[in-house]
Amino acid sequence: MIKSKHLKTLLATLTLSLTLSTTVLAGNYTVASGDSLYKVGKLFNTSADTLIKNNGINGSTIYPGQVLKVPCDTYTVKTGDSLYLISKKYGVNLYDLRKANNKWDNTIYPGQSLNIPGKNSNAGNSTPSNQSTQKPVINYSESDLDLLARLVTAEAQNQPYNAQVAVASVVVNRVKSSAFPNNISSVIHQVINGYYQFTPVLNGWINKPATETAKKAAKEALYGADPSRGALFYFDDSATNKWLWSKPITARIGNMVYVK
Repeated sequence: MIKSKHLKTLLATLTLSLTLSTTVLAGNYTVASGDSLYKVGKLFNTSADTLIKNNGINGSTIYPGQVLKVPCDTYTVKTGDSLYLISKKYGVNLYDLRKANNKWDNTIYPGQSLNIPGKNSNAGNSTPSNQSTQKPVINYSESDLDLLARLVTAEAQNQPYNAQVAVASVVVNRVKSSAFPNNISSVIHQVINGYYQFTPVLNGWINKPATETAKKAAKEALYGADPSRGALFYFDDSATNKWLWSKPITARIGNMVYVK
């Protein structure tokens, strides 16, 4: 029979061992050119010494292509997600999210696992801690989202992804502006002095189904992404309308020009 004093010591030792064993190296990070242990550690809120120990590194040299085990939360991508929305869910910088996953385009797919930078977890929990506080910048319904995504599809389906987000953000900016109607449907269907504000409403292309990419782009804009930089108008760079070209240009993406 173990004496009480020895039993307490044994239990304390077991508890410490279990506590130490719960540190999960949930993520794999592929070293990029220009990385150092210090930079990687800073990205994942850990130290260079910890990375050296956990990866069995001799010295402090790492090389591009090397895969490091890093302590971080991971997130499994779901349908409708985008890098911007995931960064908002976790309250992390979009650039840091891209860096943590060496992800410099916008293509992600359901089931894909992403590292979350600067979010260490003992359990690798993938539930966003501040998801309940995530709010769109304007109110919208599912029908609003579908309408906005159909406009994006009609106007910019063949343009870069950021151009599609920017088209949606122009509508959002108009809803926020006192110079235009205060809801998505009214903005898109607005006619001023006999002129339709958005050509797809006039030619019927607005009725074509939205692409999945356009849906993601529309949702990013609804949650604050604005590659247009506050624009209230957009047009193709082949346009000859002098009035549009006379306005201050805020962004040019693909063949699209965005102005205030």
